[in-house]
Amino acid sequence: MKSYGTEWIRNVGIAGHGDTGKTQLVSSLLFTAGMTPRLGKVAEGTATTDWDEEEIARKITIQTGLAYAEWQAPGQAEKNKINFLDTPGYSTFINETKSSLIAADAALILVDAVAGVQVVTEKVWDYATEYDQPRAFLLNWMDRELASFERAMASIEQVFGRGVVPIHLPLGAEKSFRGVIDLVTMKALLYTPDGDGKARIEEIPAELAEQARTAHEKLVEMVAEGDDALMQEFFDEGTLPVPDLIKGLREAVLAKRIFPVLASSALHNIGSDAILNFLIEIFPSPAFRGKVTGHPTPDHKGEILERKITDAEPVSLLVFKTVADPFAGRVSYFKVMSGVLKNDATLQNFNRGTQERLQHVQVMQGKTATAVPELHAGDIGAVNKLKDTITGDTLGDKNAPIFYPPARIPEPSITFAIEPKTRADEDRIGQAIHKILEEDLALRFGRDPQTKEFLLSGAGQQHIEVVVAKLRKRYHVELTLKPPKVPYRETIRAKADAEGKHKKQTGGHGQFGVCRIRMEPLPRGKGVEFVDDIFGGAIPHNWIPSVEKGIRDAAERGYLAGFPVVDFRASLYDGKYHDVDSSDIAFKIAGSLAFREAMKQARPALLEPVMHVEVYAPEQYSGDLMGHLSSRRGKISGSETRAGSVVIKAQVPLAEMLSYANELISMTQGRGSYSMEFSHYDFVPNELAEKVIAAHKPHRAEEEGEAASA
Repeated sequence: MKSYGTEWIRNVGIAGHGDTGKTQLVSSLLFTAGMTPRLGKVAEGTATTDWDEEEIARKITIQTGLAYAEWQAPGQAEKNKINFLDTPGYSTFINETKSSLIAADAALILVDAVAGVQVVTEKVWDYATEYDQPRAFLLNWMDRELASFERAMASIEQVFGRGVVPIHLPLGAEKSFRGVIDLVTMKALLYTPDGDGKARIEEIPAELAEQARTAHEKLVEMVAEGDDALMQEFFDEGTLPVPDLIKGLREAVLAKRIFPVLASSALHNIGSDAILNFLIEIFPSPAFRGKVTGHPTPDHKGEILERKITDAEPVSLLVFKTVADPFAGRVSYFKVMSGVLKNDATLQNFNRGTQERLQHVQVMQGKTATAVPELHAGDIGAVNKLKDTITGDTLGDKNAPIFYPPARIPEPSITFAIEPKTRADEDRIGQAIHKILEEDLALRFGRDPQTKEFLLSGAGQQHIEVVVAKLRKRYHVELTLKPPKVPYRETIRAKADAEGKHKKQTGGHGQFGVCRIRMEPLPRGKGVEFVDDIFGGAIPHNWIPSVEKGIRDAAERGYLAGFPVVDFRASLYDGKYHDVDSSDIAFKIAGSLAFREAMKQARPALLEPVMHVEVYAPEQYSGDLMGHLSSRRGKISGSETRAGSVVIKAQVPLAEMLSYANELISMTQGRGSYSMEFSHYDFVPNELAEKVIAAHKPHRAEEEGEAASA
């Protein structure tokens, strides 16, 4: 495999709503470029980038797949390398999309030519905006029944504005779709369905000539708008020569002033060579950004460090994804941010403070790895069996440390209890889950200290079901899923002042510790703060951390219903000790007793997670859906109508969304979809809080024992 220089690389995120054909498109592009011997099909389980067993079985993308194509566009001196990041499109797995797009330099957003803009279309647009990436749209499935280029274009323009401009017009519609009119070259590109993806270039059919001319003029005007020289040329000549138009279009796309729209049928390999040419001619190389920024500390604070995206800089790379392969071990996917990565290099993991040897540097074609001697700045690669490195870590030359910030992933929104079926499954679950956690940043795993249940948290029920299936197939761990748990929290509404006293006399040394604390509420999201306000040595300095640990441990165990207590400040201001009988454990118990005594006075309350929900459905269901959300304690924040569809936005408690998926399918006859992500915590209404507390009676044996001994 040849190593490509920075200018000859394109890193393209293939993104969009679920079922818009992203994976099928990548397979078609790879086949057209001669990278695969046959046209892979998602329906047949032969798509290059959906190689996981669960992806093949469910026919959806669950994790980002990597692939690359070598392609020479017209007028190019040699081939370029295009790295594809085939991302998930379902809301349940959208965190994977966000964490992977950080490695892309531009985004190709697929839109269903039947459905138009959908919920996740906007989400991936927002991610590309956050990463400051140029982007374009591809209207896919132009061959399907009810596909409409005009309706889908109207949907995109309505949501994303006048910068959305078509550079293709379709030739034919639905089953008769056979190619596109290229509005840049003003030629017709005709394809053989299920062929090699390479066009026959012909003149534009007479019946479409006027429509094409009008669309071409609009494109030329939009390109010339932002360039005085092009505008003057346009006024003088009435048009722009093709080379100048391509150059102007590229500059407008890179400036994020124009967002081109292409058309295709990925399933039948129509439009593939035109897409490959576009990616090379219009989208940027990694060098376009010029530099990347990082920080001198692992918490990504302090001064900003800059690193140019060139081979001349010290080598550095960001690990943006990890795959736990049962045969190859841990596979780390990375982007070379600067410098040249040589095979068998030894780099410093700046996050862990350890050294890693990168043996067998490779590039990925789906699950197939190909060795490369080196990777240049901006390229994407993979390496097996790094000892300590996980997703989000920065590696590089130990003499030039830098920390690149990873993608920010929301906290999990739903928790299930999982129960091993046998003792052998219980013995294996820890190691197996750890490997799954390495590749999925949106998961959390732990054991409930009260119920002793194993808890698995994720982005949705399907997310958890996929994890359970992976554990069964990869690691032979059989689990039973129990109903989802809502991650309630507890907090306080008032200030309190309390004393915790632990005194126990035995035959030898006793135990003695007294602490006095003040507690006060904090704004939502502030967590737990501990303040040392001790003066005059009332408690020796070495025992103050024990008081803090006692308070934090007690807060984690909860007070009302066994959920963690959050958003409060505990200030330790006084206490007593004994020269002989005081100890760490005595002050830890005193801290927990002071906490529990303070909670009695501080008006404890229950908090519940509130989700930001977006529902997408045909417009005729709008009223029923809004009423249904309101009946679930939802607060409607707005709605938008787009080309016959409605998007309803609301804030809804998670407890009311656990069964929503099935009800939405029933209400919309399967035509509705929704996404949700965590928004904030808010107080549970009193009558509901009483029911939750009654249903979650915590085990307080430890606290009762401590109280009795005190």
